[in-house]
Amino acid sequence: MDDVTRCPSVRRRICINNNADHVFDVENGLSVGRSPMDPQASPGSGLVRQPNFPHSQRRESFLYRSDSDFDLSPKGPSKNSSTTSDLHTEDMIVTPFAQVLASLRTVRSNFAIITNQQDRTASKIRSSGSHPPSMCKTSLAEEPHQQLAIETLDELDWCLEQLETLKTRHSVSEMASNKFKRMLNRELSQLSETSRSGNQVSEFISSTFLEKQHDMDIMSPPTEEKDDKKWPMSQISGVKKATHGPSLAPSTIPRFGVSVSEEGLLAKELEDINRWGIDIFKVSEYSGNRPLTVTMYTIFQERDLLKTFRIPMDIFITFMMTLEDHYHSDVAYHNNIHAADVVQSTHVLLSTPALEAVFTDLEILAALFASAIHDVDHPGLSNQFLINTNSELALMYNDLSVLENHHLAVGFKLLQGDNCDIFQNLNKKQCQSLRKMVIDMVLATDMSKHMNLLADLKTMVETKKLTSLGVLLLDNYSDRIQVLQNMVHCADLSNPTKPLELYRQWTDRIMVEFFTQGDRERDKGMEISPMCDKHNASVEKNQVGFIDYIVHPLWETWGDLVHPDAQEILDTLEDNREWYQSMIPHSPSPQTEGQEEAEEHAPILEEAPTHSGGGVSSSSDKFQFELTLEEEGESDAESPPEEEQGHRTGFGSASPACRRLLKNVSGRTFSLDSDKEMAEDQETDQDDVSAVLRFRLGT
Repeated sequence: MDDVTRCPSVRRRICINNNADHVFDVENGLSVGRSPMDPQASPGSGLVRQPNFPHSQRRESFLYRSDSDFDLSPKGPSKNSSTTSDLHTEDMIVTPFAQVLASLRTVRSNFAIITNQQDRTASKIRSSGSHPPSMCKTSLAEEPHQQLAIETLDELDWCLEQLETLKTRHSVSEMASNKFKRMLNRELSQLSETSRSGNQVSEFISSTFLEKQHDMDIMSPPTEEKDDKKWPMSQISGVKKATHGPSLAPSTIPRFGVSVSEEGLLAKELEDINRWGIDIFKVSEYSGNRPLTVTMYTIFQERDLLKTFRIPMDIFITFMMTLEDHYHSDVAYHNNIHAADVVQSTHVLLSTPALEAVFTDLEILAALFASAIHDVDHPGLSNQFLINTNSELALMYNDLSVLENHHLAVGFKLLQGDNCDIFQNLNKKQCQSLRKMVIDMVLATDMSKHMNLLADLKTMVETKKLTSLGVLLLDNYSDRIQVLQNMVHCADLSNPTKPLELYRQWTDRIMVEFFTQGDRERDKGMEISPMCDKHNASVEKNQVGFIDYIVHPLWETWGDLVHPDAQEILDTLEDNREWYQSMIPHSPSPQTEGQEEAEEHAPILEEAPTHSGGGVSSSSDKFQFELTLEEEGESDAESPPEEEQGHRTGFGSASPACRRLLKNVSGRTFSLDSDKEMAEDQETDQDDVSAVLRFRLGT
């Protein structure tokens, strides 16, 4: 990492808007009348954007396709060009406000050429403050048309200056958000028309990543299923008493914060704490299921945050172990391993060369703390499920970001426990500032806010990219928290950017969680949520759609922000997308309508050799396995037809690990076994389940 930070190509400049009257001091809050150029101001107010270079080897996301009749700017995609083009030119702008700004800059340039005023600069106007240029200061000796040209250029320069410094966070970004939502809806409509599985993927993305319209029917759960224990509305549910003793003696704190039996193996894994794609599953295994505690402890030591904020080590360990205990071990995905993964991913993103020295220690502390608590006490159910069942949490938070508000409440409540206040030595202003930042970051992990976050970031990047400074200004709280929110959001949606073997494990886990919720919805007589029906979920196609419409546009925009630091991440994302694309079963053609439907119901597993980097082998030969699970004790006569039986089990498109995870969760136990243990269990499982395999050799 030292070699990266010393690279001369990533020098940083601090460029501030001198007209700012209100500055948010990230250490002490809002300071009125304090100039950002003050020596006590934030040490990192902006980042220098490196020039983008064409990367024709990688696809662009759907954001660069034409928006039909809404694209009126020549800077946007041509309405006559193919909407399926995957490449865009260097000057293509997709957010509406940036398109307006780019067009005005072109008008200014063309007008200067037409009037032979191209040598005239905007320096006089730029230094004249925020007032419009005066019309009476032009020399009377100049020709009338020259006077008019100069005055017009002055007006254009003033307009451009105002637009370039305009805060683009809210109403302007709403233009981009509405456009992106409109384009995504069009893409999903086309996808839903392709096949039944395409409709599933479309419904899942729409229901998860777009804000719900308030026209759904709310179902009340049966009376007998309501919790007899009534929580006072002022009491935060889920908070348990700390069980780690009054305090740990500082002299007895182990190397990684907790006692482990395989310290050498754990140390080897944590050597890569600064690297993208660490195997967090091994960290969990070697730490005795304490991945969050050891990861946070290692990162805080690496960044020297314990000394900077005078956090006692024993109190830090007590709080972290208490926090980790409030993640549910029987939840397949949203557990302490996921929290540790998001913390480590955020740590790496904070260290990216483009953001070097941009954020203060307090902002870094807030981002890591937000990552650690962002899913605490997660029940493994979606916000919409809690709303539809009139849960206590939905009532408490008025259906608004229900889980995210709960995670925040639990996280901050735990700080009030005995020997758990890790922020006890921060002053009042620092505590207030940190709390505000953490709340803003965790609330931004609500996936229904995804398109708004993406539009905000895209508008910021494109607007600032058009200015002549070449510097992305981060001199106010709104812009700084916007980058931090998107950073944590990227870390939360980083599974598809990790090495394929890790990505597949995360996919197995989230599908187990989805299927578990689907089973509960089925038992309650509710409509089963998209991708939660284990009988017909298309896992591979869902992952491809998830990447194409959610992950790729987000990471592509983040890559533009920190260019060129995210190139390897984007390449891995593309490789993983191609792997899942190759695993989608392809029906032979031609087929009758009945055969097509039977094929869609039959679960197919495709096994193809892969490269170590996650890419698919170039060999065209691969085996397709059609798997039918038959419960022991069922006679052949009692068994339904093979297609129907495979449809009933619903595990055909899931990996063996996913099927085992689902079996464990259904028994209310959950653990991540080693490969050796899983292999042994697979042998013993033959006593319970017999598998009838039929093989087809395809290309």
